[in-house]
Amino acid sequence: MMIRHKFSWCVLLLASAAFVVTANAQSKPRAKKKAKPAAAEASPAPEATPSLEAKAVEILKAASSRLAAARTMRFTAVHFYESPSRHGHPLAFTTKSEVTLQRPDKLRVIMSADGPASEFYYDGKKMMAYAPAENLVAVADAPSTIDAALEQAYHSAAIYFPFADWIVADPYKEMSEGMNLAYYIGQSRVVGGTTTDMVAYIDHGVFIQAWIGAEDKLPRLLHAIYLDDPERLRHILLLSDWQLDPAVPADSFTSAKATSANPMPFAHPHPESSPGVEPTGKGKPPKKE
Repeated sequence: MMIRHKFSWCVLLLASAAFVVTANAQSKPRAKKKAKPAAAEASPAPEATPSLEAKAVEILKAASSRLAAARTMRFTAVHFYESPSRHGHPLAFTTKSEVTLQRPDKLRVIMSADGPASEFYYDGKKMMAYAPAENLVAVADAPSTIDAALEQAYHSAAIYFPFADWIVADPYKEMSEGMNLAYYIGQSRVVGGTTTDMVAYIDHGVFIQAWIGAEDKLPRLLHAIYLDDPERLRHILLLSDWQLDPAVPADSFTSAKATSANPMPFAHPHPESSPGVEPTGKGKPPKKE
């Protein structure tokens, strides 16, 4: 899912734990000690906790609806992800994506990274993956929707964007098909310079904590861990500079420079490993990239 940069992970995790403990302490006043019940008196059964809490679901649906309603969109996505090093320690890497889309069939992603930069263009008929430093471009026929184009780009060329689940036609439908846990954590006034609601959920085997604007319903931060990953490497996605329904020039979804670059196949970078390989969940890439 994501990329990273040097960061005090223990501070984040300890701060999260402290918030949960504090929230629980404030919402549940300390009970007075009661006399030990008689042996014949049955203890009350513990109250069951729903696996999909209504408040968490409501927040995720509101964010989904806000994004799905936008016909055009611009935002910035900074992706931090960990990858094992030869010494055994997880190293952190980053990508930054400048995203522009127009529903139902246009998408542009200009990506800088700790590795090579790249550009992706989709105009409803063709998609292009362009490497500016090498002046190479891969071009393929494309289906007629953003959702289908993202799916095809992943399966045919292992192109995956960590924010993909938030730009599809119905984000909540996409995540709810694999969701088996969702709960509300509380509010934060740190992320994105605004008040956000924090929710946690499991989507297709990925545990995600999301910070979503309490007023504007826009996702600002996602912290994710693949539950089947024995190393529990962490992924963080920062989403900012949201513009919903801006005017988008008609030529935004193609590039004359990319079109004139040296052609290369639009294909999986490691074809020997592609037969029979499926992503960990719908719209999710395999854990090992």
